[in-house]
Amino acid sequence: MENTNEVSLGSVQETLLLPLWGRAFETRKKNSLLVDPDAVRIIDSIKYDFSRMEKKVNPLSRVAWISRSLYFDGEIRKFIEKSPDATIVNIGCGLDTTFERVDNGKIRWFDLDFPDVIALRRQYLAESGRRKFIAASALDDSWYEIVGTPSRLLFLLAGVIYYIREESVRALFANFTDHFPVCDVIFDYSSSRGLRIANKMVIRDGGMSSAANLVWALDNVRELEKWDSRIRVLDSMPMFKKFKKKYPPYRRLGMNISDAMKIQSLAHIRMGEP
Repeated sequence: MENTNEVSLGSVQETLLLPLWGRAFETRKKNSLLVDPDAVRIIDSIKYDFSRMEKKVNPLSRVAWISRSLYFDGEIRKFIEKSPDATIVNIGCGLDTTFERVDNGKIRWFDLDFPDVIALRRQYLAESGRRKFIAASALDDSWYEIVGTPSRLLFLLAGVIYYIREESVRALFANFTDHFPVCDVIFDYSSSRGLRIANKMVIRDGGMSSAANLVWALDNVRELEKWDSRIRVLDSMPMFKKFKKKYPPYRRLGMNISDAMKIQSLAHIRMGEP
């Protein structure tokens, strides 16, 4: 595959570089909690000035990306342990390398994102018989036919849902429940306070355009169950709850404050029956 090493993305799509850089940064640490050599390989190949991120991004934001990856990896592994040949759709995949970390040799996997992101993705990551790329918006339901109606289906929405306005999130979830007999969804979300903080600390300080600002907040994940009786919350927790003990005490202070204020959270929901 030809590699141009150039990055030319829309404002929202450009934010995919933030967690990619965060995973590479963590991997290079002596006692890293997440090992992602593909993130390092991609960061070293892309022609992009990451110096602003290194200087300006708050360490707590970087830790949040790692906590999110660890949570997603864990939930995926539990899911495919019960259903080894499950289908997984990674919506808003960016340059994510979750498949490389969790693949059991049997799962069927789709990475979905906007066409410009998928074009960039093809320069660094390859499709296979079980892993395909889909160039489309999450809100365009034409890709549902590609996925089909598998009996065990898991959607991943990492760093995605707060870029979509509430009416569109409602429409997306309604489409899922109408089209797929049953599916699980793992996602992270921000509270109203978290939304304001993220737009300042992550987007602005990370050198991103204000056009990439987060637009939707969720203060209580149980509100989703009121949207549709077919939605059930299986798990929800503050961003750092499960992993902060792995960090030294001085680092935990910010995590404790963030969790107490419910700045960011993680959730696993199920749609449909059973």
